[in-house]
Amino acid sequence: MQSTQQTPTAEVPSKPAAELIDYETREERAQALERDGFAFFRAVLSPEQVQELRECSDRIKTVATPRWDFIDPDGSGIKTIQNAFNRDPLYLDFLDKPGVIELVEDALGEDCHLIQMTQWNTGKREEQKMHTDWKPILLPDDVAIDPRVKIPALIMTAHFYLDDMYEALGPTRVVPGSHRAGIRPERDQDKWNNAEEQSILCKAGDVIVFRSDVWHRGGANRTDQVRYLLQVHYANRWIAQRFPPFLSFQFDPEILSKATPRQRRLLGEHRPGPFA
Repeated sequence: MQSTQQTPTAEVPSKPAAELIDYETREERAQALERDGFAFFRAVLSPEQVQELRECSDRIKTVATPRWDFIDPDGSGIKTIQNAFNRDPLYLDFLDKPGVIELVEDALGEDCHLIQMTQWNTGKREEQKMHTDWKPILLPDDVAIDPRVKIPALIMTAHFYLDDMYEALGPTRVVPGSHRAGIRPERDQDKWNNAEEQSILCKAGDVIVFRSDVWHRGGANRTDQVRYLLQVHYANRWIAQRFPPFLSFQFDPEILSKATPRQRRLLGEHRPGPFA
């Protein structure tokens, strides 16, 4: 599954590139999250860390659904590693990367936790439909855009990019500000409130953090290159963790023994509270 960067040879439909600003302060990042629905972090990982994670994901054997457990010889298919934090100690480091975790805790609360961590190694694939990961509250547009209405973030995702992204490789696309929409997007809807979808053309080692209710999708991978991406999903404590196979899930005790107190809390070791 090893791959090298390629320059696309075919003409690929392009989208406007998102303006990626790596804000310096927690306050500025929080403002970006409130305004745009996402925040950007530049060079969170070194080239050595990027390569180490790619190689680790290649070594791990999947325990996945039949649809999502392979890369075919022709380069198509997807390898997914769910519960990645429980597959190799290396992934523990991605639970609480400095800067990223402070933004997450500021938005979701200091008792937030991980609900899933998935490594995606994606071969040739069609474009996803525009979607939200979770939008629990639907409102009339005139209510949703009223500045007095503020729906807090309840679930957020960090994308750790392990490739230099270009259009043919299928970058993440977002509609800035669309978390303010009162509706979920239709399948072919790529604009909201005069904002159109934009491509996240970042570098390997960069990270974006976005709310679950922002409109987004993964672009089509039209290359022979495998696209590597780590998703780390966080939620307010009141939202359940999603660790398949659910009733029979167990933490690997050896990996858990290596976790810091903060990482153990993110994995679910909370202080007792209402309903325990």
